[in-house]
Amino acid sequence: MRFDEYQNFDALGLAQLVKDGDVTAGQLLDLAQQRAHEVNPQINAIVRFMNSQADEHVAGGQVGPFSGVPFLIKDLAQDYRGLPSSSGSRSLVNVLTGEHSTVVQRWLDAGLVIFGKTNTPEFGAKGITEPELFGPARNPWDLTRTPGGSSGGSAAAVAAGIVPVAGANDGGGSIRIPAACCGLVGLKPGRGLLPMGPAIGEAMHGAAAQGVVSRSVRDTAAMLDVLAGGEPSGPFLPSVPPDTYLSQVGADPGRLRVGVCSTSGINPDPHTEAVAAVDGTAKALADLGHDVEILDQQPFDDLALARDFLLTWFVYLAWEMDDAKRRSGCDDSDFEIDTRVMAALGRAHGGVEYVDAVMRRHEHVRQLSAYFEKYDLLMTPTLAEPPPRIGAFDTPRPARMAASALLRTRTAGLLRHAPLVDNMIQDNLSWVPYTQLANLTGRPALSLPLHWTPEGIPMGVQFTAQLGGEAMLLRLAGQLEQAMPWGQRWADLSPNS
Repeated sequence: MRFDEYQNFDALGLAQLVKDGDVTAGQLLDLAQQRAHEVNPQINAIVRFMNSQADEHVAGGQVGPFSGVPFLIKDLAQDYRGLPSSSGSRSLVNVLTGEHSTVVQRWLDAGLVIFGKTNTPEFGAKGITEPELFGPARNPWDLTRTPGGSSGGSAAAVAAGIVPVAGANDGGGSIRIPAACCGLVGLKPGRGLLPMGPAIGEAMHGAAAQGVVSRSVRDTAAMLDVLAGGEPSGPFLPSVPPDTYLSQVGADPGRLRVGVCSTSGINPDPHTEAVAAVDGTAKALADLGHDVEILDQQPFDDLALARDFLLTWFVYLAWEMDDAKRRSGCDDSDFEIDTRVMAALGRAHGGVEYVDAVMRRHEHVRQLSAYFEKYDLLMTPTLAEPPPRIGAFDTPRPARMAASALLRTRTAGLLRHAPLVDNMIQDNLSWVPYTQLANLTGRPALSLPLHWTPEGIPMGVQFTAQLGGEAMLLRLAGQLEQAMPWGQRWADLSPNS
């Protein structure tokens, strides 16, 4: 098999070739590794190769729906026994994990051949992937731009054709943002449907979820079948539909009521290409027979939600830093300045303030629940702006020096009295103001690659559903994949570019 043949198959297609005896798992692994070594120097998607582990799995044979398919896992919350999960941080780069994460074990049981771990920002704390430890991941569609974050390495690897699907996770948009930046399918499942263990029952009070980024709707659906379901150490026993999620792809979604909104309180004037992405999809939905209604504003207070999101994230990041210190014996110098400032802001808030922010999630849930009494789905852009340039969010040197002084004198907590949080919302969330809703409310949300700019840059469209709406999302996604196909679009990334 040649690479140009390899890249035209999705993961299920490759698995079928292995099953039929048309190609071996070893041959697929060779193609994936060869492509990785050709293009990874340009995109910096893979930060750890696992060649011996992959060879062992190939030699042992595979069974399952993805038997023999090469696969990458994210270097954050997807532990592989005996290897570090660095979380993009110097503090954890040498700390070995003692057991597989449940999702990793389920991927292995499904026959996937894991041969590497992908780049992520420190602790997944940003919507870009530019850790100091490994350097920035780059977008295959434009190497000067970010592939998004925090699953940016996985998205870049799939968009570059190294693998057809890769592991990802999402605590504030970290599956959907890179999927949109890289022209991929990205589903964040609803709360509790997929396991987070066995080390923890759920992350960020249930806001975070495991998943994948892929090129095809059916791969995303089949991956959901592989991963869905509870675990003994989990906090929930999720309800899984009697039919497979894969069976929903190609099924008639029926006539759906879709509310559409491009503006937000955070960014009332999104980029014209973000608006064009939604407008074009809205027309396609109407042509397919769905009821589409343009909304004047978002059906929730997204600015208030963003403040709650950041407050809880800062506190959670402070805990992650302390946990990393306990596990590694490191000190503050092993963390990035930005991480340390955010954690200091988290420590500056009291326990009651933190719980208050967590409890306000119920207000956001009720606002969204009221919306779903009239509509089946909420459609927005995934990105309010095209993927930013690498380095666009670098902290200026004077600000870094000031932050270092505050941290050194242990007065960084005073920043909570400055308009820093609102400034961070504008500076860091204004290009991705739509994704945090699904995390804090626990609802499923899906980004589809339905628009490219005239310069050839992907711009995703996001659909948010009510609880248990994964099957509906997959039915609609399958319909849109047929009506607005993206499978044959590839980034012009040659080994010598």
